[in-house]
Amino acid sequence: MYLKLALGNVRRSLKDYSVFFATLAFAACLLYSFSASGDYLAAMDLTERQRATLGSQQLNTMMSAFSVFVVIVFAFLVSYGFRFILRRRKREFALYAVLGMDGPHVSRILRYEGFLVGAASFAVGVGAGVVFSPYFMLLESSVFGVAWAPAFVFSAGSFLWTLGCFAALVAVACVSSGRVVSRSTPAALFSADRRPERLLGEGRPWLQRLQLAGGVLLVALVWATVLFQPGMFLAMLLPFGLVALAGTYLLFRSLAHRVPAWLRRHPRRYLDGLTCFTVRQVEAKASSSAMAMAMVCVLLACGVCMVVAGLAFSVGIRDGVAPGAGISDPFAWAPIGFVGLFYGIAFLLSAMAVLALQQLSEAADSAARYRVLADLGADSAMMGRSLRAQLAVYFGAPLTGALLHDVVGLSLIYLLAMGVGAGGFGVMAGVTVAGVVALMALYYAVTYAECRRILFAGRAARREE
Repeated sequence: MYLKLALGNVRRSLKDYSVFFATLAFAACLLYSFSASGDYLAAMDLTERQRATLGSQQLNTMMSAFSVFVVIVFAFLVSYGFRFILRRRKREFALYAVLGMDGPHVSRILRYEGFLVGAASFAVGVGAGVVFSPYFMLLESSVFGVAWAPAFVFSAGSFLWTLGCFAALVAVACVSSGRVVSRSTPAALFSADRRPERLLGEGRPWLQRLQLAGGVLLVALVWATVLFQPGMFLAMLLPFGLVALAGTYLLFRSLAHRVPAWLRRHPRRYLDGLTCFTVRQVEAKASSSAMAMAMVCVLLACGVCMVVAGLAFSVGIRDGVAPGAGISDPFAWAPIGFVGLFYGIAFLLSAMAVLALQQLSEAADSAARYRVLADLGADSAMMGRSLRAQLAVYFGAPLTGALLHDVVGLSLIYLLAMGVGAGGFGVMAGVTVAGVVALMALYYAVTYAECRRILFAGRAARREE
């Protein structure tokens, strides 16, 4: 009965699950393609020396280590996907409880739905990885500088590895989401979207100043290490990444206090149009949104640096190396370049997907507020401007922070690239930054369209009636 009910729910909520499905399929595709990259290269026309480089123990160890990091990144992505579904359907789960179904049985339905969508998205994602394997091979051939011959490649080992990782990610997310539902009362589920979050330090100026000082100190520590102790930064990349995340999080929390307070001190701005409503919308989820934006900011910054480094250590070295430069085989640097390029792309796309899903979750929680706003006389144009302003905050703040981090990070990449004779660094960095900004703008437009559908669908239905 539960499986049948879960199937019916998935069919009935196809629009909501389409976002979730696309997110999981995207994760499965990149997990499989990254793992299968060695098989893609093996299918190309390589020299014996190149094959020996690819088969080295050092390269295999490096690829395995980065595979673990990719799994960690996608764990956050899958978690946000499940959080979106949970927020979107809390009222439905509350209704099940009111009708007499206890928490464990409601959570079982959610787990069945998650496994159904997870299985379908895994099949589509891995299938896409196989179908698009010639194009992944084209990316690798351009990085490694070898001849490209299109071919469809299926890697059984990568399929099994991806299946195990993906099943574990979905299982953990399903269980954690089910526990949230089973431990919540119907009243809590019904009112979940009406409870604003309370910011740490609200009403205590000294604590707000402490957050600002802590954020500035942590970010300054990371930047100073990058500029003056680059060897230490590279040796402790993950710990310093966590420090940068903590510092960025504190700065975003501080901004969540200070910007609304500044607007309220200027009534002409605060009371213009729906600005006061927009500010309250941002404040209502400022605590959890600060962590999401900090994570997106750091992922974007790391992604840009890794893409530029990947290009510099592959294409840049191959095209910029000169006789007597001390580099006998530019191909030996290409594996490092490929890892940086692929890993950087995964970071960038994951960051944007996390941000889009987080905003879709916010829209699901805000639907009732927009209905009240419409009943009070606000037209669609005013509400659309308010929504665009909210999304501009959530997309603009992480992007701005990431570009500031990249000013420092790219200086280190530049020194490393010049040290190995890479050419065209300025062009690579400029094109990468411009591409990220354009991709963020595209995600902004798509997220706005989907949030508008979620928020204004009920109003359109009432007009038709």
